[in-house]
Amino acid sequence: MLVMAELKPGEVFFDLGAGDGRAAVMAAKEFSARSVGVELREDLVKKALATVYEEGLQDRVTIVNSDLFKVDLASADVVFLYLTTSANEKVRPKLESELKPGVRVVSHDYEIIGWKPVKVENFCENQSLGYPSHTIYLYKKT
Repeated sequence: MLVMAELKPGEVFFDLGAGDGRAAVMAAKEFSARSVGVELREDLVKKALATVYEEGLQDRVTIVNSDLFKVDLASADVVFLYLTTSANEKVRPKLESELKPGVRVVSHDYEIIGWKPVKVENFCENQSLGYPSHTIYLYKKT
């Protein structure tokens, strides 16, 4: 998904609903981006922060314990969502009002209703083991 978003070194990556911070850490570690993970659950924030410090990425990864609706997205170059379709629908007005033109938005498994993806990819981690397939949607803010 980060390859699909064409994340570049130095760009700012936001993961809204960051969970354990794995995408934010990968964006910094593998793509040399600056990452902001936003997570409401304190236990997941602690887990994410532990990983950030373990990997020595505290200069490039910020984990915020907050409601994603309260975070300013103006500096974002790429936004990652792994939310439900209904949650994407609720966050869509925030994305429309705060993101600058050209920002790439990647949504894992769930569409952003009302937006037209510029690319859709389906993949399966390991179909032979019975893992489900996934769909990645790439959008560009106009």
